[in-house]
Amino acid sequence: MTQATSEPVNPRRTEILGAAAELFARRGYHGVSIGDLGRAVGLTGPALYRHFSGKEAVLAEMLLDISERLLEEGVRRAAAPDPGEALDGLLRWHIAFALGNPALITVHGRELDNVPEPQRHKIRRLQRAYVEEWVGVLRRLRPEEPADRTRAAVHACFGLLNSTPHSAAGLDREAMAALLHAMAHAALRASDR
Repeated sequence: MTQATSEPVNPRRTEILGAAAELFARRGYHGVSIGDLGRAVGLTGPALYRHFSGKEAVLAEMLLDISERLLEEGVRRAAAPDPGEALDGLLRWHIAFALGNPALITVHGRELDNVPEPQRHKIRRLQRAYVEEWVGVLRRLRPEEPADRTRAAVHACFGLLNSTPHSAAGLDREAMAALLHAMAHAALRASDR
């Protein structure tokens, strides 16, 4: 996991963020205390303050990191010269991320309002930029499609892809990835008039 701050990668911070994602996804942000976070990684609650200033800081770093990773890889994949390949790359990336990180997907979708405003503003800006990478690829495929319609299609597609914490239980990962890819591709193509 990359760090959302300028600090070097710290394995203990990464461990705390991973444990926090699992706890926040299972019990909700307000259902988890600093003591719970510390116990999850073998620390006392007060010892956790050596790594983070508080629970809000843990959540903010977690969601900033997710947003930065999604955008960074989205920019890379959207840059493929062929827009069909770019779309396929974006789909495969997002599906792999969603299937590999169900707790992060849950926390990302449910807990943003608990992040302090400055970080929340940055997260929303990063999210909008990620959406625009997808919109740009789809507009290359169908330049006649209005941007607002394309943007709505992308958001709807994200709803499908980010359903994995609830929808992926019955199939193995490879089968679920193939199903999501086919469904999302068909959904994005269905936005054609």
